[in-house]
Amino acid sequence: MKESRARTAPPPGGIAPALPPQQATVVHEVIARLQEQPGALLPILHGVQDALGHVPDGAVGPIAHALNLTRAEVHGVLTFYHWYRREQPGRHVLHLCRAEACQAVGANALEEHARHVLGTDFHGTSDDGAITLEPVYCLGNCACGPSLLLDGELHARVTPQRFDALIAEARKA
Repeated sequence: MKESRARTAPPPGGIAPALPPQQATVVHEVIARLQEQPGALLPILHGVQDALGHVPDGAVGPIAHALNLTRAEVHGVLTFYHWYRREQPGRHVLHLCRAEACQAVGANALEEHARHVLGTDFHGTSDDGAITLEPVYCLGNCACGPSLLLDGELHARVTPQRFDALIAEARKA
């Protein structure tokens, strides 16, 4: 029988910032639900981000402890993958495709337009807190580029004018 190395209690003390109680509850629930899966680190990071919108620094210690990993190992995975956010995103998350197929049909110009309209670069949030701009390196919509994902909804053949309309609608919500 395979012995479980997973731990459930958080380590005492530590140098990471403490999580607010509500976030700590969410992190521990995600860990408890997923820690026994093979290769549980990525599913746990996804689960925490899905629940909180990001993976707060204070979640690294409890995740590492539960999986018998070092904080450095968890931090390394968290910072290696661009998908994970360490800061709370805006009310809406916009993923702009940067793959070659989209670039070939105008994604670079759309990217510049998006940066200008939102007043931020990739991994940033507009000053009004409405939109977080994230890069993505293929949405699987290559024949209909340039493409973007806004709050999980795919949009194809996006022109600057269509972009402006999408952003205006998102800011209303």
